[in-house]
Amino acid sequence: MTLRPKLRQLLVGLPASLAFTTFLAATPALAAATVNKGDTTWMLIAAILVILMTIPGLALFYGGLVRSKNMLSVLMQVFFCFCMISVLWFIYGYSLAFTNGNAFIGGFSKFMLAGVDYNTLAATFSKETYIPEFSYIVFQLTFAAITPALIVGAFAERMKFSAILLFLAIWFTFAYLPMAHMVWWWAGPDAYTLSADNLDAVKAAVGDTAATDFLAKLAAATDDAAKAVVLGDYATAVNASNGWLFNKGAIDFAGGSVVHINAGVAGLVCAIVLGKRLGLGKEVLAPHNLPFAMIGACLLWIGWFGFNAGSNMEANGLTAQVIFNTILAASAAALAWTAGEWVTRGHPSLLGAFTGAVAGLVAITPACGWVSPTAALIIGILAGVVCLWAVVWLKARLGYDDSLDVFGVHGVGGILGALLTGYFVNPGIGGVGVTDYLATDTSVKALEYSFSGQMTAQVWSVLTAVVLSAVVSYVALMICKVTTGLRVPEQEEREGLDIGSHGERAYS
Repeated sequence: MTLRPKLRQLLVGLPASLAFTTFLAATPALAAATVNKGDTTWMLIAAILVILMTIPGLALFYGGLVRSKNMLSVLMQVFFCFCMISVLWFIYGYSLAFTNGNAFIGGFSKFMLAGVDYNTLAATFSKETYIPEFSYIVFQLTFAAITPALIVGAFAERMKFSAILLFLAIWFTFAYLPMAHMVWWWAGPDAYTLSADNLDAVKAAVGDTAATDFLAKLAAATDDAAKAVVLGDYATAVNASNGWLFNKGAIDFAGGSVVHINAGVAGLVCAIVLGKRLGLGKEVLAPHNLPFAMIGACLLWIGWFGFNAGSNMEANGLTAQVIFNTILAASAAALAWTAGEWVTRGHPSLLGAFTGAVAGLVAITPACGWVSPTAALIIGILAGVVCLWAVVWLKARLGYDDSLDVFGVHGVGGILGALLTGYFVNPGIGGVGVTDYLATDTSVKALEYSFSGQMTAQVWSVLTAVVLSAVVSYVALMICKVTTGLRVPEQEEREGLDIGSHGERAYS
């Protein structure tokens, strides 16, 4: 059996102090486990909300932003991506992301969900509290499916459909799954309690033989000092199975590095390698249906509650705070983007307002369960201003054609949010702080905050996402180039991908 989590406040790190991040553990039914029906219901609803966020939310958002001749192509790309990744998640994705393997990738013990049925359980953030593993699998599937779908906006209107499918499959396998494992995989909260009464969790964390040895050593310890040595050695053994970035102390509540930076950087690489769309700078390439894009953005916002608050894994007060933080950050970012656009361009636009809201949603994602509402407001304001700068100035300065600003919103917004999370998690300024699951004193709830230590961990997470996604994306594109080819023929691009690639029209 294995433990796997998605957490909100946890413990990672070295023997006697651990750090943490965001995703949880699966294990067969435990004698002491309590299956919370409220948590289970919430997780299933959250998963459905993220599906709504993807199809139709993201599909309509992207579809409204392209030209009418490419509307159906974008809808097809997002829809088909969701379907393809769902199947790959069942076959090998879940296993590689959320089982024991090494610090960088999981193993194949759950290949095609081997050993999983309606009785197996997944841990939450509270000890001895679990949800059905299938509810966890479905929730994680939605994350895995929407992340590569985000990349579609960067190469919209010019990439071959066959190349898109091959690229997204490769990227999902070698960029998304390792990042999910490195940031979110740990042994679960019960694994850190070395006790004969907790035997299943102990075995899940370190294996049957090691579990027996540690329990024997603990029983043989004659004083507190000797017990502390055993417990320290045990914590080291448990941490050895955790993800690499998890052990560095990187915190990512709902996917700043795993989802947004990862997808944003991939979008940037695709935009650079594919080159600019025909007619860019010479023809009008304006969005063809802003009402559709607005509806899509609103569905994204609604679905984001499942995305962020569902990542808490439990239905409690923190879940409510996450929802509030999500609303606040998105609203503040929309106001900030609109104000910046009004000042610099002389008018406020609907496109700018809902794009700003999405930027705020992106930036609050890694922080939503770690920070106070005041911090969420600040993060939202900064996201609106910084992402506006990235979309308007940085893109023009560097000269790449990121069709729907995947990098400017998701990449830049994700980086900003990940770094600000490291500062605002500080309980001294209202942050939630990092729970110390090893503390024997019940009055001690959080590890001592270290600005340098936490920010170093956040930088490691950001850089890892940037480098891994960039390298995997480039290699995947080169594979596509020599197999399927990358761009549609010039005539097809001028005619539109709806007819050229799919033989259909969005409008008669």
